[in-house]
Amino acid sequence: MKTREISKEQARRYLVGHFGLGQFMKEKAPLACRILLKKLRCIQLDPLDVVGSNADLVAMARIQELKRGAIYQHLLPTHSFEHFAKERCLLPAYAFPYYRDYIGQQVPWWRQSQRMKKLSEPLVDAVLKEVIEHGPILGSKLSDRGRVKAINYSGWKGTSKASRLALELLWARCKIVVSGRRSGGKVYSSPEASLGDWSGKARELEIGRWALLERVEAAGLLTVANGPQWGMLSEARRDKLPEKLVGEGIVEAVTIDGSRRVYLAPKGFLKRRFGALDDHMRILGPLEPLIWDRKLIHHVFDFEYIWEVYKPEKKRRWGWYVCPLLHRGQLVGRFEGRMEDGQLKVLNLWPEANKNFDEAAWNRARARHEKLCARNEPAI
Repeated sequence: MKTREISKEQARRYLVGHFGLGQFMKEKAPLACRILLKKLRCIQLDPLDVVGSNADLVAMARIQELKRGAIYQHLLPTHSFEHFAKERCLLPAYAFPYYRDYIGQQVPWWRQSQRMKKLSEPLVDAVLKEVIEHGPILGSKLSDRGRVKAINYSGWKGTSKASRLALELLWARCKIVVSGRRSGGKVYSSPEASLGDWSGKARELEIGRWALLERVEAAGLLTVANGPQWGMLSEARRDKLPEKLVGEGIVEAVTIDGSRRVYLAPKGFLKRRFGALDDHMRILGPLEPLIWDRKLIHHVFDFEYIWEVYKPEKKRRWGWYVCPLLHRGQLVGRFEGRMEDGQLKVLNLWPEANKNFDEAAWNRARARHEKLCARNEPAI
């Protein structure tokens, strides 16, 4: 595969601009949230809400006045749905036809066959009928249809309720979608009720090409090496689709000075213009798109980041829920904190060695974040 080499500075400048982290968006919410999701292609979800959920942090880093939890209110229903893209994410509504026609049927790691061994088709059909007739409905409000042995995996405990297990199966198959989030949990409805016209649209591209092009845009620079960034795209790798798209000039193959690692980039990526960087320091979420590829970030930004939330306390280098800090296009530090009684309590702050850490910019960022998170219901 023919590659072009770029400098670390070029890669750094492109990634910050590509991910919209150079200036705040001009549009106001809710429009800004909808434009943001289309630009990022996906926003990774996580149930933890320490200083805002990960989805909150992703949006707050780009939308100046967005309150905690508002990202869900502005995107669900109608404009987005939840499914897997590398990991569980908010996805734009336009992606639904692809998930409905293919991806929703091809998730063996979601253990559909194991779930169906514990359920009957009539029971699954009954749950689907209940959601269609009574949705939007909280999963906890479904009729009780007995118990099953829970499917536990990777440290996660599955449900023992038959109705909830059927709900998970229907969601994975794209027969139902998450249409909202409340204090009582996720709200489910039919795709037709939640996504409207998108639920019936036909997909335009072959699924493999569409999914790979979406992932290249979502990653900015997508390593060709196997890893978590290729979640759900293993078939495209086996079919040598990356090489085909490079050969057709649809994507570019790139290396970065000082590394032999090869990346896929959008066609003409270096010609994109993003404007001057502002002076705001940004608090990034642990699952921020910019830092998906830890090896890339270490090489380009000279910043080592490991999310240690699942590590035993004695094995942590930094802390439990630690957020990187971005300022003027550089990752300049990290902090550990939590919201308490409407205030952002900073447990630890670690400025990066040999980086210019601006205390005034940090204080402004801290005050802004506290304001955005105060007196709002935590996201689920």
